Amino acid sequence: MANMSFEARKREAPTVKPTWNYHPDLPLQDRSLFDLKRGPTEGLKLLWNSWMPVSDRLIVVAVSLLTWFYLTPSLSVTRTFAPDWIAAVYLRNLVLMILLAGGMHLYLYTFKMQGNRFRYDARPFHKKNALFTFGSQFLDNVFWSIVSGVTVWTAYEVLGLWAYANGYMPMLEFASHPVWFVLWFILLPFYGVLHFYWIHRLLHWGPLYNFAHSLHHRNVTVGPWSGMSMHPVEHIIYLSSVIIHFVLASHPVHFLFHLQSKVLLAVSSHAGYEAVTLGENGNTGLRVGDFFHQLHHRYFECNYGEPEVPCDKWFGTFHDGSEEATARTRSRMKEMRRK
Repeated sequence: MANMSFEARKREAPTVKPTWNYHPDLPLQDRSLFDLKRGPTEGLKLLWNSWMPVSDRLIVVAVSLLTWFYLTPSLSVTRTFAPDWIAAVYLRNLVLMILLAGGMHLYLYTFKMQGNRFRYDARPFHKKNALFTFGSQFLDNVFWSIVSGVTVWTAYEVLGLWAYANGYMPMLEFASHPVWFVLWFILLPFYGVLHFYWIHRLLHWGPLYNFAHSLHHRNVTVGPWSGMSMHPVEHIIYLSSVIIHFVLASHPVHFLFHLQSKVLLAVSSHAGYEAVTLGENGNTGLRVGDFFHQLHHRYFECNYGEPEVPCDKWFGTFHDGSEEATARTRSRMKEMRRK
């Protein structure tokens, strides 16, 4: 999701239908690399634009590199489980979560630095609502993101660092395989989308939805703290895609990038805004939120994956933002309830 100009794509109320305060051009188009009609050149352009010149994904690569070189204990230390280095990893992850989710919430919702510009759903967060822990959507989201989210995230990372140090996860060095080393960063997001689609479908299975995933779906109107507001069981399933590193050789920095992508991009993608701009009248910004997933939070049984890999189109769960797609989704939900 690249840094881009939004002036030509501005959609402000009251020029849009009342359902949304803002939405991109509808119906949503196929943004994946798997549209064979597009041709390889256009596909490569899409791939390039998803990373360059500045994107949230590229920022996470930089964070993972800085984390590995300066904020992660060496593998000689992680060879043995010990409270000191585990606590250091937890504290670092906690700070990352607070800086990103807390910072975005302050900028967008507390100080309202860009008003409702590019905000999908302008309805306020719930207060004094018994559905949420502490009766508050904001406190509910913060609690589950930190108490469960940061803890499970850290547990996976601690286990991975210990496994690398003891030879249980195959190691890939840049000096030996520079091309594959770089390709890991490019290919991991595609693998992550495939994994996410299928575990997300699983999480919508009745018993598992009622027990775990319904906690995340309390959030119809979403904000930065909503992205990692999940039941501990969902956190374990959601981050389980990193198990691939036990099978395929990688470097710890790829492992860190994988985990940080799943966590930090979940925060930014649930921002509730398509872009973060410099002030209410800014014409450029960093694209963060995705209307594709916003539709999932509104209509539930659709858009289980992400646009980069068109699993929803392949398996009939794609919602393009149109009224016709809404009708199809509601009809599918009725059929599911009958079963």
